[in-house]
Amino acid sequence: MVLRAVKACNVSRLRRGLTGGLQVLGRKCRGQSTFSGAPRHEKNLKERKEAGITEKITAVQELAQSPAARRRMLMKGDHLPFSAFLTDTFGRRHSYLRISLTEKCNLRCQYCMPEEGVKLTPRSQLLTSAEIISLAQLFVKEGVEKIRLTGGEPLIRPDVVDIIAELRKLEGLKTIAVTTNGTNLTRLLPSLKAAGLDMLNVSLDSLVPAKFELIVRRKGFHKVMEGIHKAIELGYSPLKVNCVVMRGLNEDELLDFVSLTERKPLEVRFIEYMPFDGNKWNFKKMVSYQEMLDRIRQQWPDLKPLPAEGTETSKKFQVPGFQGQVGFITSMSDHFCGSCNRLRITADGNLKVCLFGNSEVSLRDCLRAGASDEELLQIIGAAVGRKKKQHAGMFNISQMKNRPMILIGG
Repeated sequence: MVLRAVKACNVSRLRRGLTGGLQVLGRKCRGQSTFSGAPRHEKNLKERKEAGITEKITAVQELAQSPAARRRMLMKGDHLPFSAFLTDTFGRRHSYLRISLTEKCNLRCQYCMPEEGVKLTPRSQLLTSAEIISLAQLFVKEGVEKIRLTGGEPLIRPDVVDIIAELRKLEGLKTIAVTTNGTNLTRLLPSLKAAGLDMLNVSLDSLVPAKFELIVRRKGFHKVMEGIHKAIELGYSPLKVNCVVMRGLNEDELLDFVSLTERKPLEVRFIEYMPFDGNKWNFKKMVSYQEMLDRIRQQWPDLKPLPAEGTETSKKFQVPGFQGQVGFITSMSDHFCGSCNRLRITADGNLKVCLFGNSEVSLRDCLRAGASDEELLQIIGAAVGRKKKQHAGMFNISQMKNRPMILIGG
């Protein structure tokens, strides 16, 4: 009865918040968000026409009404949305899924969590490896081509190698990536590579051991550097190195990080400091992309921009003659919401359609209530359909209730 009721709903009803058929499924799955915010107001048709996507929205609506029709249309080629359920009302296709494997971490980075740590979700409420693979399989069938495993620190999860090996078996999944703090990388990397790990991002916020410890509140600098060298040795190229830039802490190391790319196949990514619960963010600590770029160009005036893919979040540059490159993640000063293709699943199983959004839906509860794939897709499609055109801007983000970064998945 529940499934028939949901199938009878059209997309416009499903995508009007947690109402109608979705409320019925919500009662079944208890898919209520811990960090829920105000429901999204629907954009009017005029605004959508101005965005030039009315035809895409119609296609999404028609496809979502009938899974059989959606599958038939998918076979006709790339000119139509690859999945009604993973395409939002602005025509953005979500082909990239980030899954947090754990809330635990062996570091206490200032920008990620408070010094005293955070209250962790009970283990019984975290996704099991079987649930992770089940959800990944569903998303890949719908068109997800890249999965990134995050945390917490994903490499402290005992079954991380097994999870990667299972993901590697999914037909249609092109890329498996991991974002790690690097402290366990040297020991695990051979097994991770053998299991099928394609790409690596390593967090490194200072090249000075004492400052590294100040930022992450733990020791481990030399382990991280050893892990970076091991990754290069094993052929990870380019190896991405993530550096969150904070005024008064590490903005004086910009040039040193760029110099790393001279003889190594690295992509150093400078990330603007972002506000999350417990990280004491304020405007004065944030160093904007433009300020960073200006400083680097004082040293290397011939720094040249590199072409970007349509869904690329990083603005890439290279010093002529250098082996590697640098990038800037400009979430705060110059957002890239218009080309966003990312969805997130937290370690406790909540689907989060925007990093800065506070609305979530529990896929874990739906799985454990015995929801079918079709029911899960209706819930996922409704959540994707509520995704906003862009985030609320720096000031509003800083005032908004959101999880600490460690509980989202970096």
